[in-house]
Amino acid sequence: MQQRIGELDALRGLMLVWITCTHLPTILSTYVNQPFGFFAATEGFIFLSALFTGRIYFRIAERDGYGAMWRKLGMRTGKLYCYQLLLLAFAFVIEAPIAAHGNRPAVHNLLDFYFSAGRARAFTDAALMLYRPPLLDILPIYIVLLALTPLALTLGERFGWKYALTAGFTLWLLAQFGFRSFVYHVQSRAFGLHIPLNAMGAFDLWAWQLWWLVGLWLGVRWAKNDFRLDWVKQMAVPAAIVAGFFLVLRYAQVAGVVTFGKSGLLFDKWDFGVGRMIDFTAVAVLAIRFRSVLRPLAIRPLVMLGQSSLSVFCVHLLCVFFALTLMKNDPVMRDWRAIVVILGSLSALLLTAKIATHRRANAKGTRASGPKLPAPPGAGYEPGFAAEKVV
Repeated sequence: MQQRIGELDALRGLMLVWITCTHLPTILSTYVNQPFGFFAATEGFIFLSALFTGRIYFRIAERDGYGAMWRKLGMRTGKLYCYQLLLLAFAFVIEAPIAAHGNRPAVHNLLDFYFSAGRARAFTDAALMLYRPPLLDILPIYIVLLALTPLALTLGERFGWKYALTAGFTLWLLAQFGFRSFVYHVQSRAFGLHIPLNAMGAFDLWAWQLWWLVGLWLGVRWAKNDFRLDWVKQMAVPAAIVAGFFLVLRYAQVAGVVTFGKSGLLFDKWDFGVGRMIDFTAVAVLAIRFRSVLRPLAIRPLVMLGQSSLSVFCVHLLCVFFALTLMKNDPVMRDWRAIVVILGSLSALLLTAKIATHRRANAKGTRASGPKLPAPPGAGYEPGFAAEKVV
C-alpha cells in the first residue's frame, strides 16, 4: 500500500507560491523575501529535489541496475534542458524585441548581455549554459546537478558517501573564498571565454552542489530505511533557539539596527553561506517536530502545485516576465496592477497544476486499461518536483 506525503507536496506548492510572490515586481515582494530568517524557498526546493531524486533513483538502481538508473536520469536531464531552451526562446524571441523597442528597462536589464553580444552569440552561450540570464539561471544549476547525480550515486555507493561528502564540503569551502572567480579566470585564459562573470548566473554551483549532495545522501538512506528522525524531539529546543536568534537578526538587519559588513558572506544566498545552512536546518527540525500541527495546511491547491512543480515553475517565470514588461518604467508595482498581476499569476499556476493533474489522471487510466505490469519506482511523478510516495 502506497501513501502520498501530502505535507511535502503542499510544502513544495507553498514554495512555488513563495518564489512567485518574491519574483513578481510588486510591493508584496518586499514582505515575502526571506520572512522567516536567512533562507528562501530556493534552499528547500533544491534540498527536497535532491532528497527525492536520491531515493527514487537509488531504488531504480537496486531493482533494474545502475545502467537503467543512468539512462533514466539522462532522459530526465534532457527533458529539463528542453524546458530551459523553450524559456530562453521566449526571452530572446518575444521579450527582447519588446525591451528593445519600448520603455521596458527592467526587461532590458535582465537581458543586457543579449543586447551587447547579439542574438546569435547570446543564444549559443545560453544553450551551452554559459550565459545564464537572471531568473533563467536556476534551471541550469538544477540541470548540471541532475546530470552529475548518476556519478554521485554510483561513487557514493561504491566507495562510501563519506568521501563524496568530504569532496563536496571541500568544494563548498573553496567557494567561500572565491573559487568560482578563480575557475572563471582559468577558463578565460585557457579557452578564450568572452563572457562577463556576472552574466553566468548569480548562483555559485561550487557552493550549492554540497546542498544537493547532502540531499542525495539522505535520500539514499531513506531508500534503505536508514533515515530515522527520532532525534528531532531532543533537538527541538536548541533548534528553536537558533531559529529565533536568526529571525531576530534578520529583522534587525532589515530595520538597519545591525550591519554585517564582511560577515554578510555567512548569510550570502548566492554563495550559500554557512549561516543559511544552519538557519534552514533549525527551521526544518521544527517543521518535522511539529508536523502534526502543520498537517492541516496541506490544502488541495498547494498539494496540486507541489505535484506539478516543474511545469508550474516554468509558468511562474513566464508570469514574472509578463509583469516586468507590464510595469514599464516603474521601479515596482504598487497600484491595482500589482493586485491583478499577483492574482493572475497565482491563477495561472493553479490552472497549470490542474491541467497537469488531469493529464496524469488520464495517463493512469490508460495504463490501468492495459496489461497489468509492475510500475517502476518513481513512475508517475517527477523526482525533485512532483509528489513522492512512501511504502
